[in-house]
Order: sequence, then C-alpha cells, then structure tokens
Amino acid sequence: MQKKLDSLLSAAGIELPEQQKQQLLGYIVMLEKWNKAYNLTSVRDAQQMLVRHILDSIVVNSHLQGSRFIDVGTGPGLPGIPLAIVRPDAHFTLLDSLGKRVRFLRQVQHELGLHNIEPVHSRVEEFMAEPPFDGVISRAFASLQDMLSWCHHLPVKGRGRFYALKGVYPDAELAQLLDGINLESVVRLQVPELVGVRHLVILKEN
Repeated sequence: MQKKLDSLLSAAGIELPEQQKQQLLGYIVMLEKWNKAYNLTSVRDAQQMLVRHILDSIVVNSHLQGSRFIDVGTGPGLPGIPLAIVRPDAHFTLLDSLGKRVRFLRQVQHELGLHNIEPVHSRVEEFMAEPPFDGVISRAFASLQDMLSWCHHLPVKGRGRFYALKGVYPDAELAQLLDGINLESVVRLQVPELVGVRHLVILKEN
C-alpha cells in the first residue's frame, strides 16, 4: 500500500510529508474495515481506493481558494477527508444526511487525530452556515442546478465558490446555468491509473 501510494503521488506530481501519507493509508484501512458492515463505498479493493478515492480527491487541492470549506453529501468523507489531511491549515465541514456515515467520520476524526474536520449529520438545505464558507465542494452529489439550489446559502456572498467534481465534461448542465452564476473555469483533472475522465467545475455567484 505504501509503495502504491508513493507511486501514485509521484505520477501526479504531488509531494506529501510522511505523516500525511500515513494518515491517508490509515483512512483507507478504516474505510475497508467499516465498509464490510456499513457499505460505505462500492469500491472494495484497497488498491483501487487509493486511485478512486484518495488521488481522485486530492488532485483538486491546488485549485481550492480559501480556508473554510464544506463537503456536501460527503458520504464516507470524500473528498473531504483526504483534502483535510493534505490541507491541515484549512477547516472542512463534512455534511451528510445518513447517520451511519457520520458515525464513521467521527471515528476517523478520533483515530487519525484530524482536528480540522467537523462531521455534521444534516440535510444540506437545513444546515445553517455561520459563518459562511469560502468553498462548497461536492463529488457525485447532484447536478449543478441542484447543487446551486440546495447550497446557495452556504458560501460567502460575492466571494465564495462552488467546486463540483464531475466525470465527463458537463455540457448540458453548464448550458442550463441561471443568470447570476459565473463559470470561472472547468479544469481537466489528471488522476493516475484512473479509468475515465475527471473535471472540476468552479462556479461563483455574481
């Protein structure tokens, strides 16, 4: 696992301290263990988790602006947990509506000593952001329209951004963006050994 992680990080051009690597590996061990009882992810193989969960999450790190983020519909903590590990100076609220996932996130927080995450059990439209966030992140959570509709109250007005992790380039969704929403960029992400394409859509309210 350590060699595989080192190989993937090298291929992605990402350098991490040893402590962060050990935390990422510790997270995979916990995810694999809890997955047997809680069915947290359809990915069963730990090596594939490194590609499809760890690398697929942390490749967006360099594109995030700010220090306070919320990961909506985080599931088992993706991409929030890997990002919190590689970005220890930022704070991540991990929001999910399913209690068993939030229990897992609290256990990860405890075992890995992650002081910069806050697992929250809530529906996104009912969650009050005080103070609001620099960035709202979603991965396979909803369409861009639904994300903007349900999460419009979460970012800092005029400054906060929406970061949507997508597979193929979302032409149809981008064509339906409402007035007042500015498309800042769509970044083609390079994830070593991942089958399929990945894009990061960055939006901002005018």
